[in-house]
Amino acid sequence: MRIVAHGIDMVDCQRLKESVERFGKRFLDRVFTPLEQEYCLGKKREMEHLSGRFAAKEAVLKVLGTGWRDGINWTDIEVRNAPSGQPSVHLSGRCRELADQQGLARILISISHIETHAIASAIAAAEDSGGALGIGD
Repeated sequence: MRIVAHGIDMVDCQRLKESVERFGKRFLDRVFTPLEQEYCLGKKREMEHLSGRFAAKEAVLKVLGTGWRDGINWTDIEVRNAPSGQPSVHLSGRCRELADQQGLARILISISHIETHAIASAIAAAEDSGGALGIGD
């Protein structure tokens, strides 16, 4: 595999909290899948967890090279967790189409958060075509 793109995003947890308080369930349903809401809501630091997923979605869009346009929905990007807690990305809809068009085999993500901010990084990998990218060239 070779790395083809990297995206990073940081979210202010207070700003996300204000959106949730202002728009409620409508906002949550528009931005987060039922699985994401189930994972985050009710946790001791639920706003940090929601903010981390929000940042991950933004970081994934950066590796896809698009923004929130061309028929992309927030819920086309779902952040899941392995039993170990490691986050992973599941794409659907237009995001899946874009990833397939670009020949992406995998998108790896990492999320971190504190009380005030959340940050996420996404790395897109494609099947190796024979040469290393940036190593020994």
